Amino acid sequence: MTTHRAWRLGADVDTDQLAPGAYMKFGIDEIARHCLERVRPDFAAAVRPGDVIVAGPNFGIGSSREQAASALVALGLRAVIAPSFSGLYFRNAYNVGLLLLTCPEAEAIQEGEAIAIDLDACRVVRADGTALPCEPIPDFLRDMVQAGGLLNLLKRRLADGTLKPNPMRA
Repeated sequence: MTTHRAWRLGADVDTDQLAPGAYMKFGIDEIARHCLERVRPDFAAAVRPGDVIVAGPNFGIGSSREQAASALVALGLRAVIAPSFSGLYFRNAYNVGLLLLTCPEAEAIQEGEAIAIDLDACRVVRADGTALPCEPIPDFLRDMVQAGGLLNLLKRRLADGTLKPNPMRA
């Protein structure tokens, strides 16, 4: 299993913190450069591909802006681990290929801790070997993350013939 560096955030991280409204007129790369700047000014410049966010409950509350999840993908985040997520954020995240792990004990993970994600067992493994259980992730959501989002998954399924072009007209 690959290890990932944890970035700790508190509860109730909203979409305006992830994708500040002042930058919504720009492309996702510019929005990502300002991700979390109000609560973690160092985040966007210091985060590395494969890092994870570990947060408190209610991650992604606020508006339905998809850019809040896309900014984390653009920065190379592997996953967000939290006890709970906003329903809209949850769907947007998987649509853009961002893995979310609902883990009741997420707040036990420390800032900078190296953790591993065991998707097969639906758990996060801490540096000391302690395993934190997560809610199971349905196969179709895992497929979306693996494909890089819903659009990429649909394109792949059209190309390999497992999805017919307009199944409603069959």
